[in-house]
Amino acid sequence: MVARPLIGVSTYLESGARWGVWELDAALLPIGYPRLVQRAGGLAAMLPPDDPAHAAAAVARLDGLVIAGGPDVEPVRYGAEPHPRTGPPARARDAWELALIDAALAAGLPLLGICRGMQLLNVALGGTLVQHIDGHAEVVGVFGSHRVKPVPGSLYAGVVPEEASVPTYHHQAVERLGEGLVASAYAADGTVEAVELPSGGWVLGVQWHPEMGEDLRVMRGLVRAAGG
Repeated sequence: MVARPLIGVSTYLESGARWGVWELDAALLPIGYPRLVQRAGGLAAMLPPDDPAHAAAAVARLDGLVIAGGPDVEPVRYGAEPHPRTGPPARARDAWELALIDAALAAGLPLLGICRGMQLLNVALGGTLVQHIDGHAEVVGVFGSHRVKPVPGSLYAGVVPEEASVPTYHHQAVERLGEGLVASAYAADGTVEAVELPSGGWVLGVQWHPEMGEDLRVMRGLVRAAGG
C-alpha cells in the first residue's frame, strides 16, 4: 500500500468548549478540514498552537501544510489600527501560524492557506488586509456562495481551470499583496480570491472554504504536491 502524504492542519484554540458533560479549553478543528484531506488522499494531523520556536520541527515531519480559517488576523501584524468591525485578536494562533508559514516556505513544503490562512500568508510576506468588506458573509454563521474566476496560466487555474461557485464566509480580504505573491483568482466585485507564490514551489491561498463544498481539486493539488 502506498503511504498517504501527512498533511498538518492548524487549529482553533478556544476556551470553554462544550461536549458531553465537559466544558474545557480545547484545540478545535471543524471536521470538514480533516475529511477534505482524507477524501483528497492524505492523512490529516492537527497542529494546535504551540511555541513558535517549534514550528520548524513540526514542519520537518510533514509532507504538506494547511493553515485553516478562523478569526481575524491582529492588525498590528500588518501595521494597522483595528477597524471597529475587526474581531478580537487570537495572538497565540497568529504567532504559531506565522511561524509555520515561515518554516514551510523556508523548507519548500507544499502549503495551502484557507480564508484566514490565505490572509495570514499575505501578511507573512509583508502584505496588508482590508479589514471589512460587505457581501462575502451575508448571514452570520451561514456560509454563502459566489463565483470566482481564475487567472489564466496560474497554479490555481491549472487545478480549477473554469470559473466556479465556491463556499464563502469572510469579511476581510487582501489589500496589498505580499512580496512575491500574485493574485490567481478574483470575485466579480474585484476581491482577490486566490494568491500564489510562483517562485516558492506549491504555495496557494484561497479566500473561500473548500472544506464546506464537494470540489476536491484544490486539496488534491496540495496532496499530490505533498506526495512528491
